[in-house]
Amino acid sequence: MDQASANSELSLSLLYAGVTAVLGAAVIRRLLRQELRLGVQAALSLLLLLLGESVCFVALPGSPGLCLFSLACLLSYCTLPASELLTVQDKAILITGCDSGFGHALAKHLDKLGFTVFAGVLYLDGPGAEDLKTSGSNRLMVLQLDVTSSEQIVKSHAQIKSQLKNRGLWALVNNAGVLEFVADAELLPMTVYKRCMDVNFFGAVELTKTFLPLLRQAKGRIVTVSSIAGAIPLQGYAAYGASKAALTMFCNVLRQELAMWGVKVATILPGGFKTGLFGTTCQWSNQHRQIMQQLSPDVKTDYGENYIIALKEQYGKWQANLQVELQPVLNDISIALRAKNPKSHYFPGAAAIFLPIIYYYLPSCLSDIIFDHLFRSGQGVPDRVKETG
Repeated sequence: MDQASANSELSLSLLYAGVTAVLGAAVIRRLLRQELRLGVQAALSLLLLLLGESVCFVALPGSPGLCLFSLACLLSYCTLPASELLTVQDKAILITGCDSGFGHALAKHLDKLGFTVFAGVLYLDGPGAEDLKTSGSNRLMVLQLDVTSSEQIVKSHAQIKSQLKNRGLWALVNNAGVLEFVADAELLPMTVYKRCMDVNFFGAVELTKTFLPLLRQAKGRIVTVSSIAGAIPLQGYAAYGASKAALTMFCNVLRQELAMWGVKVATILPGGFKTGLFGTTCQWSNQHRQIMQQLSPDVKTDYGENYIIALKEQYGKWQANLQVELQPVLNDISIALRAKNPKSHYFPGAAAIFLPIIYYYLPSCLSDIIFDHLFRSGQGVPDRVKETG
C-alpha cells in the first residue's frame, strides 16, 4: 500500500470515528437528561450500528460507505425510544418567586404544557404578576406569596387546598431567592446575611413543611432551585452561597426521608444565568451606601473606599457574562417534574459544570488562583494589602 492510500484510509477511519463520537455524545446527552428509555430495542439498535460500521468500511470503501453509515446513525438516533414522561393532566404545581426570572418564565412554560399553575409573587400588582394574569390560561392563578411571611404562606395553602379539593398538590417549586449584594464576606452587613437566609432558606423550609401534607397526598415532588454557589465557594457570595448550601442540604435530607412516602425531591443548581437576581444599578448603589455607612472605621481604612467602589463597578461586568437564555433551566425543571424517576440534582448552564470540575479535581492552590482570576479580575486589592505587599 503506497503512502497516499495509507493516508486516505487513515482519514476515512478518522471520519468514521468522528461520526461514532458524535452519535455517542448525542446519546449520552439524552441519557443524562433522562430523555431516553434504555431497553432491548435501544441496545440492539446501537449494537447493530457498531457492527454496521465495520461492514460499511470494508464492503463499501470510501465515501459511499461513510455516507451509508452516517445515514444509519441518524435514523437510529431518531428512532431511539424516548423516556416515558408522566402526563400533565390534573397535575397542579405551586411556584414561588414568579415576579421575574426563572419563576416567571417557568410559570408560563408549565402553563403551556398543560399544568395547573399557582404562581406565587411578591407584588400582586407588579408588572410580572400583571403579565402572568394577561398572558396565562385559565389554569394559571397568581397568588400573593412572600415566603418570609407565615401569614401569607398559611393563606396561600388555604387558597390552593380549596382549589384542589381532594386532588393533592403534584409539585412545589421552591424558586424564590435573593442575592442582595456581592462583596467580601467581611464587608457584607449582617442584614444581607439575615435577608438571604430568611428568603433562600427559612422561607423555603417553612413553605415546604406547610405544603407537605398536600404533596404526600398526591405522591408528588419537590423541586428546589438552589445555585452552584451553594455547592462550591465563590468569592463575594458568602451570604448567598451559605444560604443556598443550607437549602441544598435540606433538600438532600428531605429526599431520603420522603422516599417512603412516594414523594420525590430534586434540586436544580444553575450557574451563570441572567435573571432579576442581581437587581439594578440603582439597587446596587443603595447597597453600596449601606455598606459604607455600616463599616467600622478600621475596616473602612483597611479596605479603602476605592476598593469598595470597585465592587459596585463590577456590576456591569458580571451582568455581561451571564447567559440570557433561560431554557436550559426550564427544561431541567420540567423533566424533574415529569420524569417517573427524576435525578436528585440537575446542573443547567456551562458554569454549573466546569466550576465544580475546577474546584473538586484541581489542587486548591490552583483552583483558588483560577477562581480569583474569574471573580476578582480588574477589581484591585485593598489599601492595606497594597501597603504591606
